[in-house]
Amino acid sequence: QVQLVESGGGLVQAGGSLRLSCAASGRILSINSMDWYRQAPGKQRELVATITSGGSTTYADSVKGRFTISRDNAKNTVYLQMNSLKPEDTAVYFCGAEVEIWDGGSGYAWGQGTQVTVSS
Repeated sequence: QVQLVESGGGLVQAGGSLRLSCAASGRILSINSMDWYRQAPGKQRELVATITSGGSTTYADSVKGRFTISRDNAKNTVYLQMNSLKPEDTAVYFCGAEVEIWDGGSGYAWGQGTQVTVSS
């Protein structure tokens, strides 16, 4: 009932930038927190950044000062601006969101992921 679609991944050289987007659609009543995760080959999925409905943000130590999470509530969209990228940022990036839907249900929705590759 809820779909999250990421875009903006790709190949970039170390030191470069990328901007990821994730748009939520479906029978959405409201969205609470929106998150970005990443998963590198052979590693566990890790939380990169979170933004609440009120705009409060938190970041993993590994990306603080380089990544910025933001959201457009009118568009049900979350963004991740990634600057000063490093090869160790290479991963599949997933967005997730806590959603409430019109029939009174709620849950956590995931996107399908977008590949980010940083070359040295």
